[in-house]
Amino acid sequence: MFPELKQALVNSNWSAFSDDTCLMMINMFDKSKSGRIDLYGFSALWRFIQQWRNLFQQFDRDHSGNITSSELHQALCQMGYNLSPQFSQLLVSRYSQKGCTPGIQLDRFIQTCTLLQTMTEAFREKDTGMTGTARISYEDFLMMSASRML
Repeated sequence: MFPELKQALVNSNWSAFSDDTCLMMINMFDKSKSGRIDLYGFSALWRFIQQWRNLFQQFDRDHSGNITSSELHQALCQMGYNLSPQFSQLLVSRYSQKGCTPGIQLDRFIQTCTLLQTMTEAFREKDTGMTGTARISYEDFLMMSASRML
């Protein structure tokens, strides 16, 4: 699908970034909506990844190459998210590679945090009073979610 990008992007254990993460990042930096990124897009993507890598390394306290649910919770708190430890556990169980050490690697960390950011932005559009609550219809919720995930 995007072999050049997958060859350039690896986790700390030398495994390739997941297809889902690569596709998400291509969609973020593909200004022409062609399914490809040019040199400028790749340069911006590289800076984006390095920023996330620095944050990942800051919270990967045991330098295992994986972020545990408690490490993810600390990272999310530092990013300003007031979420429960159970939510962090849910994210780690959802985005962990099955059959591997519990935790998420860099690519899934980027995917998780980026999705959380975009969902938060979508929520804030509906939470006009900045109260932390919003009243939306079921279809609005689905539209909001699907438009951020695709």
